[in-house]
Amino acid sequence: MAIKLENVGIAVRDIEEAIAFFTDLGLTVLGRDTVSGEWADTAVGLDGNHAKIAVLQTPGGQGQLEFFEYIHPEAIETEPTRPNDIGMHRVAFSVDDIDEALAIAARHGCYPLRGVATYEDVYKLTYLRGPSGILVMLAQSLQTD
Repeated sequence: MAIKLENVGIAVRDIEEAIAFFTDLGLTVLGRDTVSGEWADTAVGLDGNHAKIAVLQTPGGQGQLEFFEYIHPEAIETEPTRPNDIGMHRVAFSVDDIDEALAIAARHGCYPLRGVATYEDVYKLTYLRGPSGILVMLAQSLQTD
């Protein structure tokens, strides 16, 4: 059996805020839509499922994020995920310039949880809290080719 990862789906409080943040980091919007109907109820397992969706792709096309802003049923606010919580953990991106990526994140009010760490001579990396509390890891390789 062949298997291929299509995307990571994330429910967000404000889809426009999520799109603005991730497009500023370099992702591209592939499509937007509103989904509802029996097929959506069946696929997702929610009666009356109605949501705005947007699919964003990383440069080079290796990965996609799919955001959902629920219209019905009403979205449920939970505590933001912590790095050691069981379940969906974080979305990770490699970047050429972590300082530039952090400047972009700061324009959206998003800052590292603690700071930027250096792992041996391999990576500079950090976790930050993005829109809707999404944990985002940014990592810059320190290896030269």
